Amino acid sequence: MVKTLQVSPVPSLRHGPAPAEPSLPRTSPLAVETDAYRDHGMWAIVLAGGEGVRLRPLVSRLYGDRRPKQYAALLDSRTLLHHTLERVGLLVPSDRTVIVTMQDHDHYLAGELDGPSGPHVLRQPEDRGTAAGVLLPVHWIYARDPHALVAVFPSDHFIAEEAAFMGHVAEVAAFVRRHREWIVLLGAEPTAPETEYGWIEPGKRVGWTGRGPVYRIRRFIEKPSCEVASVMLAAGGLWNTFVLVASAAALIRAGRECVPSLHDRLTRLAAFAGTDYEAWAIRQAYALAPRANFSRSVLGVSPRPLAVAKIPGITWCDLGSPERVERTLASLGISPLRSP
Repeated sequence: MVKTLQVSPVPSLRHGPAPAEPSLPRTSPLAVETDAYRDHGMWAIVLAGGEGVRLRPLVSRLYGDRRPKQYAALLDSRTLLHHTLERVGLLVPSDRTVIVTMQDHDHYLAGELDGPSGPHVLRQPEDRGTAAGVLLPVHWIYARDPHALVAVFPSDHFIAEEAAFMGHVAEVAAFVRRHREWIVLLGAEPTAPETEYGWIEPGKRVGWTGRGPVYRIRRFIEKPSCEVASVMLAAGGLWNTFVLVASAAALIRAGRECVPSLHDRLTRLAAFAGTDYEAWAIRQAYALAPRANFSRSVLGVSPRPLAVAKIPGITWCDLGSPERVERTLASLGISPLRSP
């Protein structure tokens, strides 16, 4: 493991402040679903570098500070990041899990550390957008494992059926292992014409996982009007979870084709991988790197083959606003959050 200021092992997480309400189950009888898929060489990237601006009023009321939402316990005693790591851990071991965060989040991350082992952490020196947030760890992984398969997970989601969801991820990974040129996203079955989510319009079927068809993506629609969202709901559109599976090589090719200036900066890091100069190289790469959004600047224009796998029967939501947090708590029968 690289011992730098930028890259370090994270110990396991402690529980954060807890509302005095019933907690969510920590284990699932369905966990056996993922057992057969573990330890097959897949890596996980957990995106934890966002600032959570829309949720900041709620988090500030609960904690009295400006911590990003992924470091807040909003559903039970565990932070959203902790939930995500436990979910990912059903499929991917911690030594192949990479958390990408911001250097100025150290104070909040350090408050959850307890023990000598855990995932790797990549600390971005400054915010260069979600394209850098995804592609930096992809390059870091590729330098260590050029044949790596990578799954990307945001850290602000609620998923009720966690083991079943990770079973879907495992099936998509099996598809990508057979078709390594594809980048495959997971699409949630919508229940309403949601205007705050991104949508995916599926096209022609291009294959199957063990749980259903895989469709070529016809187009992405970001935060549509109510009318457009209603049309997408009626036409079989899917909510974009932003969870995706691809080979590291395919993602690097997509970065080279779509954000070449950022790619040029990141590709130079390979020469410093595992050396005492790696932290310095990351700072230099970010100093002049362009800011870019991964959805718009890479997925939305990539010539790489893009597909979506529908995940039926999964309760999924993006905890992006106070209203959605309150609705999720209500659906779980948990009282509204109050300051600890």
